[in-house]
Amino acid sequence: MRKPLFLSVFLILVIGGSPMSPTSSAQSATTQIDLSGMKTGIDPEDFAFSRTGGGDVGEWRVVDDPTAGNGRVIAQTSKDTTDHRFPLAVYQRVSAKNVDVKMRFKPVDGKVDQAGGIVVRLTTPDDYYVVRANALEDNVRFYRVIKGRREPLKGANIKVTTNEWHTLELRAEGDRFTVSFDGKQLYTAQDNTFAGAGRVGLWTKADSVTYFDTIAITPLE
Repeated sequence: MRKPLFLSVFLILVIGGSPMSPTSSAQSATTQIDLSGMKTGIDPEDFAFSRTGGGDVGEWRVVDDPTAGNGRVIAQTSKDTTDHRFPLAVYQRVSAKNVDVKMRFKPVDGKVDQAGGIVVRLTTPDDYYVVRANALEDNVRFYRVIKGRREPLKGANIKVTTNEWHTLELRAEGDRFTVSFDGKQLYTAQDNTFAGAGRVGLWTKADSVTYFDTIAITPLE
């Protein structure tokens, strides 16, 4: 696993939209990915794909969506109904301990679940933190995943609407994690299980068909 980079230029990843404002004065090198120039039906560049649990790995593709910022999104489209199945799309260019990640997601379909989430400090597909919003349960929950087992740390009940765009943000600083949804801070949690650097990624569950539109990744000093 590559060590975290702490550089002097703000890092922001933009997928299908305009850059978001930085949430910290700490800045790193800027990387921008514009899905509008990619062919639909292909894997998004600079991501690796895996899963926690059983079932298939998932199907991550660039697809058209006229409601997205630039008309295209990253989508997880597999409808494997294995309940303990969490597809992961892990961004390969950033490894960080302290990081702020913000993205837009749209729950599109799913009978078992309709969920989308953010992963930080991932060291293996079975070890990481994740915050996820679920449109069938109407809640936003924060977990640590240890050897493939999810352990809840905090959560909030809030309306998560199917087929509408929502924003989700996770800020990790030391042992403190701050979760925001649709521009409103929901809660903070503390945990030190994963105290080192790790990857950032996108997360879904079971048969969730979920679209991801705009992602901003800001390593923090």
